[in-house]
Amino acid sequence: MSKNLTLLALSLVGYSYAFSQEVTNNKTLTLKDTTNLNEVIINQNRLQIPFSKQTRNIQIITQEDIKRLPAKSVNELLAYINGVDIRQRGPFGSQADVTIDGGSFEQTLILLNGAKISDPQTAHHSLNLPIPTDAIERIEIIKGPASRIYGINSLTGAINIVTKTVSENLISAQAYTGTSFKNSEDTQNGKYYGKGFQLGFTHKIAQFSQQLYLGHEDSNGQRYNTASKSNKIYYQGAYAPDSLNNISTSFGYIDNQFGANGYYAAPGDKESYELVKTAFATIQSKHKLSNALTISPRISNRYNEDDYRYFRHDLSKARSQHYNNAFMAELNATYEQNYGSFGLGVESRFENINSSNIGKHSRENYGAYVEFKTEMIKNLFINVGTYLNYNSDYNWQVFPGIDLGYDINNHWKLIFNAGSSQRIPSFTDLYLNQRPANIGNSSLQAERAKQVEGAIKYTSGNVIAQAGYFYRTINDFIDWTRNLNTEPWQPQNMDNNEVQGFNVNFRININPQNSITKYYAVIGYSYLNPRIKNNTTENNLSKYTIESLRNQANLNFTISHRDWSFTTANRFNERLSYKSYFISDVRLARQIDKLNLYVDAQNLFNVKYIEAGAVPMPGTWYSLGAKYTIAY
Repeated sequence: MSKNLTLLALSLVGYSYAFSQEVTNNKTLTLKDTTNLNEVIINQNRLQIPFSKQTRNIQIITQEDIKRLPAKSVNELLAYINGVDIRQRGPFGSQADVTIDGGSFEQTLILLNGAKISDPQTAHHSLNLPIPTDAIERIEIIKGPASRIYGINSLTGAINIVTKTVSENLISAQAYTGTSFKNSEDTQNGKYYGKGFQLGFTHKIAQFSQQLYLGHEDSNGQRYNTASKSNKIYYQGAYAPDSLNNISTSFGYIDNQFGANGYYAAPGDKESYELVKTAFATIQSKHKLSNALTISPRISNRYNEDDYRYFRHDLSKARSQHYNNAFMAELNATYEQNYGSFGLGVESRFENINSSNIGKHSRENYGAYVEFKTEMIKNLFINVGTYLNYNSDYNWQVFPGIDLGYDINNHWKLIFNAGSSQRIPSFTDLYLNQRPANIGNSSLQAERAKQVEGAIKYTSGNVIAQAGYFYRTINDFIDWTRNLNTEPWQPQNMDNNEVQGFNVNFRININPQNSITKYYAVIGYSYLNPRIKNNTTENNLSKYTIESLRNQANLNFTISHRDWSFTTANRFNERLSYKSYFISDVRLARQIDKLNLYVDAQNLFNVKYIEAGAVPMPGTWYSLGAKYTIAY
């Protein structure tokens, strides 16, 4: 651990020195980035709030970040964000869980342009997404209870992927390949490798715009039975007949297959294999009916197939086949007045599953919300509201909340927010019958959380900084436990989960006026202190909670000069079990007219670590990629 902290400290010192030298040599510093974060609008489904006025702990991965970071997927991008814990069971996005601020992976809601796309069977599949990074405008990470904004299952936060608005006609082709230069256990005499390609098309004519992406990835697997392959398609279209009305639609599909050796039930699952197919579609519109009233109806559907084969060479036994569907309809509205703005609406969600070892189940969920924001009081921003929810299995719940922001001056702001939220157990939590490995618990109660947070925020032309503290309690917290290694894992309600957390984040953009050399950094640190109070299962083994993060530090630094750029992305994670690791990734890129070339080196120091299950992550991994884009 001390070695890892030393490496991170040396990196910080080195980069701080580079910054100080640049400030010394250039008296005037201005921001020259294509993304002005303070002007980004966080929609939150109904009320549009600029990032500079936000009173929540929201972090954003911008389009510029996506270009800089040594990442090719949403999973990899999220791994570089402080307070977010990505636990992958293999590279190339074969499967990954995501948690926010010490919660469980079931407590984070995933959205695409505000539409919920989380999986009702199990959150293991919520990040099974076909959305390429080329299609993403930004990723919003909303920390803390978000039920007042998005309804149930956003207990510790939500991740909203916002796609680009097409503005030009482009065709792009991208190919990449990578290797560890070590032998794969599956091929014996071959090197462990992975490769992928992507074709993209964007088109805009008059009021119509559309974008289409096709992609493929495959790997031969670093270990025995961990080969993977996936095929993806994503389409988005929009029609805006005038400035008052627009309609858009999107469709995505991914066919993902991978060897699941060690994923769920090691060491007995050495021959397991999994096939996951996910499709989703949305259609939504926005209509400004008057200067005061705007309405936004939306319908969406997500379908998922999960075929888990415990013995990949013998499908006659220990095979689990799951088919689930979630259909959602909603109506969001805003009403603007000179004294403030109202957001209100209703939504409904219908979930069902037909499974070989979960059974056939369905449930309904209905929600209604209202919120109000105002700046009538000088220097004070107030956003207050509540969400009323009915679930056919868990009856009525109310989620009130309030956000406050006080402007000390043009740069400094004090923030306070308080809210509540709920997480409905998944179908797997309730009904799974996968003996001898895992069984569900139909008596589970829903998790209920309350959280308060205070922070101070600083913004200027080239620095955005925030430091905050939060306290969260979760009643009936759910964890998978067992008394003995010979027993199956089963979810149980623990009495009370308490988490205290501290976090600090900096975004620094140093671009000297008229300089051809620019510097950019994101620095973050978070500390979590969780505990189970009045734990009735204290002596049981825990499947997930013992591996939550305690200390986390991130440092991403980019220097660009003319057509060249170099990025180093570093993260230190220490878990509650005191297991820790320091991972350093780098990217060197060059733009040559319409061709972008890049070389990545991930896990530069060849660290041995495990994020989830019994799956050791790859050591040092080298990638080479090229992307060619032409306008037509």
